[in-house]
Amino acid sequence: MDKLHITLTVNTEPVDVLVDSYKTLLEVLREDLQLTGTKHGCELGECGACAVLLDGEPVLSCLTLSAELEGRTVLTVEGLTQDGKLHPLQEEFADRGAAQCGYCTPGILVTAKALLDREPTPTPERIREALAGNLCRCTGYHQIIEAVEAATKHPTERPAPNTGAQS
Repeated sequence: MDKLHITLTVNTEPVDVLVDSYKTLLEVLREDLQLTGTKHGCELGECGACAVLLDGEPVLSCLTLSAELEGRTVLTVEGLTQDGKLHPLQEEFADRGAAQCGYCTPGILVTAKALLDREPTPTPERIREALAGNLCRCTGYHQIIEAVEAATKHPTERPAPNTGAQS
């Protein structure tokens, strides 16, 4: 069995990993790096549950071979939280009940992040279009679209709280 030594960045951290050459990015993430937020879905590229960002673009990790990863940057759902703080998409999904069973949610979150990175204020139609490859069997999409739209209204930098002190 052939092995590949791969150097890449995962969730802003440099990673060196030795993997079986037949593995997909999904398998590398879950089995070799123990990042289990990315889900096994159909493993045919049809459901979107395994979506991650590869160099900022959404890809289906079940269809991405490990041999394609050298020097690349991967963002998984685990990487959305920064310094213990949820990403606005994660906050809005929780606040609006946009996740029920949650299985599809990681793929939807990273796909929505890619959309908002490109288009900070997409229309509901653009949100639906961008998420068309992410299947959800529980929510009916209404809360998902609302949550993504609401996340666009979060300030990029929150002002420091006013302590009332005079300078």
